[in-house]
Amino acid sequence: MTKRTMTLNLTDAEMQALEVLASKKDLSKTAVLRQALRLYQLVDVRLERGEKLFFEDNGAKQSEVVVL
Repeated sequence: MTKRTMTLNLTDAEMQALEVLASKKDLSKTAVLRQALRLYQLVDVRLERGEKLFFEDNGAKQSEVVVL
């Protein structure tokens, strides 16, 4: 597998969020971004098929997620 390098410019808030997630999950920032990309791809494919995405809390309250 060939790997390519890119430069990513993030705001301070975005970098802080990335660092918090990386620390919380004990992953590198690159690994967090790779997981985020795979998740976004999966969501995008399913939304293109006409499926819907919901979050459900413990009380079974559902909220539909709208992705722009």
